[in-house]
Amino acid sequence: MKTITELYKKSFIEAVIAANKELYTYINTNLSKNDLEPSNTIGCGGDNSLNIDLIAENIFIKYLKEFGNIYSEECGKLSNDKEFLIIIDPIDGSDNIASNLLYYGTSVALKLDNITIAGFICNLVTAQLKYKAFTNEIINISLVDNSLKNEVFSTKSSIGIFERAYAYPKICQDFYENKIKYRSPGAVALSLSSAKNYNFVLIIGAIREFDIAAALHISSGLFTQHTDKFLLISKNERNFSLIKEILKENSL
Repeated sequence: MKTITELYKKSFIEAVIAANKELYTYINTNLSKNDLEPSNTIGCGGDNSLNIDLIAENIFIKYLKEFGNIYSEECGKLSNDKEFLIIIDPIDGSDNIASNLLYYGTSVALKLDNITIAGFICNLVTAQLKYKAFTNEIINISLVDNSLKNEVFSTKSSIGIFERAYAYPKICQDFYENKIKYRSPGAVALSLSSAKNYNFVLIIGAIREFDIAAALHISSGLFTQHTDKFLLISKNERNFSLIKEILKENSL
């Protein structure tokens, strides 16, 4: 693998922080009703992008284009023949921000030779940026004052996260019968990046690289199964095995 200079590492981390700060400031000071309207532009992910999606994407491109080729949910691939690939979800949870549901953020992953070497997940509601970049250390900082934050994990989680649960009523019924509690907050990257807080995180259906690249890098080391039909991650082997069995019974 290519040797990555300390200057590149430092500059990249600073650029991602700066981009998230600008977006956070925009949302909290300049967000308008028009920003939450559909742009009538179909993004690379297949959704009708909101105007805020495009605004956020332009902010990230401005800060990150010098560091590598961009692959973003809205614009697709912007190739500039660099060795690094930067995968961006400018707004993770677009429907949430449009509905004033306070659970949305951003996702940035950096790849070299198809290996993720840095992942950043920002919660734009709490102004907390979590990242694991070039080392195994996970860092949490505040976008407001750059202070470091300690993340406290519960050892007795009572709920899991089942994104897109509304589309799988039979599995929901099986979870109910097995007393498996869950929530479906609607921002995949945010949910995955905090998998250590929950009994499990489950996503069924089409899973795009924008949704998971950064978050899986941050949550590496947990029990994980990723197929073409679902992604399951858990800190608890018993929960992991039980949910896998339920999925198998549902032909997944």
